[in-house]
Amino acid sequence: MTIHARSIEKFACDDAVACRVIVALSPAATFEKFRHDILHWWPREFTWSVDSIEAMYFEGRKGGMLWERGPEGFRCDMARVMRWVPPERMVLRWHIGPNQLPEPNPARASEVEIKFIPEEGGRTRVELEHRGFSRHGAGAVEYRARMGGPKGWPNILKRFAEHCAPQLDAMPTAAIIGRLRAVALDVARA
Repeated sequence: MTIHARSIEKFACDDAVACRVIVALSPAATFEKFRHDILHWWPREFTWSVDSIEAMYFEGRKGGMLWERGPEGFRCDMARVMRWVPPERMVLRWHIGPNQLPEPNPARASEVEIKFIPEEGGRTRVELEHRGFSRHGAGAVEYRARMGGPKGWPNILKRFAEHCAPQLDAMPTAAIIGRLRAVALDVARA
């Protein structure tokens, strides 16, 4: 699947970045994929374990955590769930700082809100806003620019949208041609 530049919109203000993408799933299915499939779509370059990551957990409740498990039981908490309203939205206290290190102090953490908004045709608009960068202190301006740039949240949402897309290319070409021939024969007989 190809995601066109117009399909991911991004916005910025002094202390926040926002972007959105539309996926061809219902809000409930989109919310569940976002949570339960996160290991499959979350970019490895945004984890501590990178290619040796074993699991990512998204504890679906207020007070729950988004965390990764790496080799030998390594654990890195990325965010704490502040609001959990399935299938409409979630708000996370973001504990990864400008230097890509975990920030356990809640007063120095930013906030990420993800909304799942119904669109026509059974689709969902996923809107993400990362705000409160200034709470991170030194490096906050650069961090906001990085997360709002092409390799930040827009890339993360693009990966999610690609994960949600129908996987037509997973079917072997011969099978696709065979199915098309069968349909053509059915049409010719009718």
